[in-house]
Amino acid sequence: MLPKGYRALMDDHDPSPGTVAFTGARLVTLAAGDREPRRGSRLSELSVIDRGWILVRDGIIADLGEGDAPPLPESVEIVHAEGRVVMPALVDCHTHACFAGDRSDEFEARLAGADYLEILAAGGGIMSTVRSIREAPEELLVDSLLGRLERMARLGSGTVEVKSGYGLDPGSELKMLRAITTAAERTPQIVVPTFLGAHALDADAPDPALAVERIIDEALPEAASSFPGIACDAYCEEGAWTLADCRRLFERAAELGCPIRVHTDQFNSLGMTRLAVEMGARSVDHLEASTPEDLRAVAASATIAVLLPVSGFTLDDRYADGRELVDLGAAVALASNFNPGSAPSPSVPFAIALACRKCGLRPAEAITAATWNAACVLGLQDEIGSLEVGKRADLILLDTGDERDLGLEVAGPGPDRVMIAGRWCPGGSRA
Repeated sequence: MLPKGYRALMDDHDPSPGTVAFTGARLVTLAAGDREPRRGSRLSELSVIDRGWILVRDGIIADLGEGDAPPLPESVEIVHAEGRVVMPALVDCHTHACFAGDRSDEFEARLAGADYLEILAAGGGIMSTVRSIREAPEELLVDSLLGRLERMARLGSGTVEVKSGYGLDPGSELKMLRAITTAAERTPQIVVPTFLGAHALDADAPDPALAVERIIDEALPEAASSFPGIACDAYCEEGAWTLADCRRLFERAAELGCPIRVHTDQFNSLGMTRLAVEMGARSVDHLEASTPEDLRAVAASATIAVLLPVSGFTLDDRYADGRELVDLGAAVALASNFNPGSAPSPSVPFAIALACRKCGLRPAEAITAATWNAACVLGLQDEIGSLEVGKRADLILLDTGDERDLGLEVAGPGPDRVMIAGRWCPGGSRA
């Protein structure tokens, strides 16, 4: 059975999207003529056309401009924006949206005073989901992920990165990656898989040290062979993967042609951030416990800092210092971190609102972080992340004429309308 709401999304996933024109729009294009992540003061550059139009044909942005639209055939669907914002769809560059099971008991335990690492040490947290993943049929993982992707689409996410990491053994990790790529074939969203075999230590393994070796020597090569160019991620933390083991994993990933990403400094600064920068990591994610030296190292590098404020909201009210990163000249991205335990939210707009309140970002900076820079994290800036002729027509129409409302509003209903690859998604007040 398909998850509730999923069939509605698929009904619009036809091979020939129509031609649509938005008129009278405030176009937040984020087009700046280069392909690099924005850093420092450039994070505020939204390249706004105060009153303009945009034409979508066959799922691609065919044309756009300032002022009134040129004469259009009667067959074109006209969306009168009436001064409201049209901008690129959001890019959620860090999620764990493929999962099974339920962690409501863990939520109750946190409310009673247990912290995240205590729950993890007691065999809960990630391990609870690991056991559910190992038991779940692959098609169930596909269907449940598609249901979550549909919810994320309603909230404006046109592209979603999805990690493995709840398998922790070669067979289960590959099962997750197959489920993610199958889901990607069944939705108009771009879905990017990431290998996260190094998510936690396998508490159920007879020999945890051997389990680490199997991830490095078996699971990673299999993932790289089955999904060429897939990024390799790890969770470096006390009670999880050590700095030394992460180094070995990433050295092997580099040999296999896999870009490197890493969860680092969520609770403790163990030296992973500076090591990741030295190894040319594409991103360092979390950074709540980063030292001033860590932040300076990131800012001086090509590595993108990915802020995940929903985790701080859920766990311990600790947040990465986004303001310091921007002021140091770092490239900063922003994501939901959607997962069943530490960030149970599919909403990038909520992450934007938190980033403005808790990480020190200005609304324009947070918008860039959740669109253009997030696309750069995934290496997709030539396809998405800005409104430019020839790019995918992944657009959202906000119910406001001021894009700063994305940072101001908390827990709103999402965009007024969402278009992914030229197709309308269900939901929204006028869809």
